[in-house]
Amino acid sequence: MKRSGQTRERRRRLPHRGLALAAAALAVPAVAHALIQRRLRAPEAPGWGRTHRYAGHLGTVAYQELGAGPPVVLLHAFGPGFDAGQWRAAAEALAPHCRVLAPDLPGWGRSATLAPRPELYLASLADFLSGAVWERALLVAAGHAAPYAVRLAAEHPGLVAGVALVAPHGLSLPGGRGHSSQAGAAAHPLVAQLLQVPLLRVSVMDVLTSRAALGHYLRTAAYAAAERVDAALLEHHYRVSHLPAHRRALAAYWRGELDLGAAAALDRLQVPLWIGLSSVDGAHPPSGDGDGDGDGDGLPTGTQVEVIAGTRDLPHAERPLAVGNAIARFLAQLPAA
Repeated sequence: MKRSGQTRERRRRLPHRGLALAAAALAVPAVAHALIQRRLRAPEAPGWGRTHRYAGHLGTVAYQELGAGPPVVLLHAFGPGFDAGQWRAAAEALAPHCRVLAPDLPGWGRSATLAPRPELYLASLADFLSGAVWERALLVAAGHAAPYAVRLAAEHPGLVAGVALVAPHGLSLPGGRGHSSQAGAAAHPLVAQLLQVPLLRVSVMDVLTSRAALGHYLRTAAYAAAERVDAALLEHHYRVSHLPAHRRALAAYWRGELDLGAAAALDRLQVPLWIGLSSVDGAHPPSGDGDGDGDGDGLPTGTQVEVIAGTRDLPHAERPLAVGNAIARFLAQLPAA
């Protein structure tokens, strides 16, 4: 009888133990996240250019402005801790030739949060071009921002004088260049699935935006020369990647929700196009002899393609003078407004 009573008692305790373990499993990540947020310091204010905030129809867009002359708008790539700061050195190289505007994309960096949907990003960027730039601009886009630049140029030709793409991702270019890649997305498909689970999302994001994970990604996927990733750069990416709005946009990007189809827009592009490839993509550069027949099998006629040697996903941050000079040469060839 005594042994039977002890057995029943253990059985009654099992559900309580399971609930306690489940509660602990949920509490530990929550406590870890709270500690991270408590110790986190805000990103330092930009120390370059003139800081502005454009009060757009879809939210405020923070941007840096340098120089004077024909406008050049620089769109940063998507990634953990990415913002307009990755364009700093290239923007300073361009400033003697033009008026440079480098915005933080909606929800990224210091810009106001916006539901991370491609159509809203396009609307916000079109609003920025019309409201803050005032005239047709050379639109320069890196990484996964490239399809957005192509779509804007095709759909709003009155706002864009030319398009320059730097290490583009998400475009199906001839020769297989420009496709979305794991190096570009910095996320495995399993990660994208885990980010769909609400109970796991915070913990997965904390792991992916830890200093160790960021350092590994920057040194192995973003930069060809690992020594360029110093402590200051890593700290900037860490702080920016923990901003609430940035995390929301970053999670959407890693889930593939910011992917944008632009093959048809690329085929019907009517403005001059320049493409700067990284060393990785430059092994088999695409041809610029598109036939213009609307079937998406080539680049527009006259497309200029260059390879930025010694770079990976961020040529504009890794070799800013080379990229800045190439963009300045392309700008000089554009027809006067």
